[in-house]
Amino acid sequence: MEQMYFSVVDYVIFALLLLASMAIGVYYALSGGRQRTTQEFLLADRSMAAVPVSLSLIASFQSAVAIVGIPAEVYANGTQFWFIGCAYVLGLLIPAQVFVPLFYRLRLSSAYEYLERRFNKAVRICGTLTFIFQTARTACACTHTLVCTHTCIHTHRTGGLKAVIWTDVFQTAVMFAGQLAVIVVGVQQAGGVKAVWDRVLEGNRISGLDLNPDPTERHTFWTLAVGGVFLMLALYGVNQAQVQRYLSARTEREAVRSCYMVIPALQVALALSCVMGLVMFARYCGEDPSRRPGSLSGDAMVLFFVMDMLQGLPGLPGLFIACLFSAALSSISSAFNSLATVTMEDLIRPRYPAMTEARATLLSKGLAMSYGLLCLAMAYFTHLMGESVLQVALKIFGMVGGPLLGVFSLGMFFPWANSTVSELDSVSLFDWRVWNGAYF
Repeated sequence: MEQMYFSVVDYVIFALLLLASMAIGVYYALSGGRQRTTQEFLLADRSMAAVPVSLSLIASFQSAVAIVGIPAEVYANGTQFWFIGCAYVLGLLIPAQVFVPLFYRLRLSSAYEYLERRFNKAVRICGTLTFIFQTARTACACTHTLVCTHTCIHTHRTGGLKAVIWTDVFQTAVMFAGQLAVIVVGVQQAGGVKAVWDRVLEGNRISGLDLNPDPTERHTFWTLAVGGVFLMLALYGVNQAQVQRYLSARTEREAVRSCYMVIPALQVALALSCVMGLVMFARYCGEDPSRRPGSLSGDAMVLFFVMDMLQGLPGLPGLFIACLFSAALSSISSAFNSLATVTMEDLIRPRYPAMTEARATLLSKGLAMSYGLLCLAMAYFTHLMGESVLQVALKIFGMVGGPLLGVFSLGMFFPWANSTVSELDSVSLFDWRVWNGAYF
């Protein structure tokens, strides 16, 4: 197979992305309160507006797993996966109306603090440890280079959550630009929109509504549209990485609004990824077998397609790889920030309540760095699972996110389900004190 390389322009564009991300971290490290308190470092001083919070919510979800995994899935198996978009609406409306107001009014720093208020400290610690396993393992699917990890550590360690959110805003723009560039050039080289449509129809890549109730099927309407709702609830309802962003909003209304704003943006992101998979299929379905990337895995095939499409256009390969790294950076920086938060607030602070703010902030920065190095080491073993990054991520979220969602839902919706030994005042969704402001 022909070797393809970056041009000087590609390297320049890629380097500018990394420098811009680090510059944002430095700026917020030197502005405002200079990240001297855990409130500012971990929650951006609860001062963020709805727009940057919503873009950060999108960036942390639209990871490198989605940008590489979804086109590979559509290329290999058709557009059935597109039906997960049906789950986005209900999967974000429920958090906006139920989870976000509850967490915001309780003024939490960690989502798992709720589990102690509702049940006891043991449940909180179990939830925290489960989240740490889930997030560290998922971050490994995105952590493939020392450069990527170093940039995330630098951004988070210097500028805190505010730097992470504004870096996500910048990286979201890069992600959409990179995908659009690949799609436009790919359609042109495939012969136009009609040629692409004709080829994907001939190749049976346009999937109809599959109502097969068999849960062992790879993807059906039920597993995507219905099961996807629970996936979205686990991600946008009780996942610390997202809850932390809601809690950084300056008002409850801004937090709820940011959740609503994610719905159309995620639909656009999903459409771009699926269309990219269809264009990739149209490009190679009629090619000479020696030119097809058939010996590559689905995820590697996406990168081959990008380099093949954009090789003669200096700068565009660098833009897409920058897009891919932007997605990875946003996911990993979110992971490092949330891991540092839950470790500090759930595991360390309760044991050392007299710790000073200066020492707690310094320790939070050290935790972020430590988790980054741990994820980098664990990433080496990710390829041994022998599956696409999309399937790996979905399995991890299903195995771990589902039980966590169940525990939170039990506490919120079933006030009669209580711990035999409650260490704090129990708080359920139906507790009048939450809604009349007693916990403000």
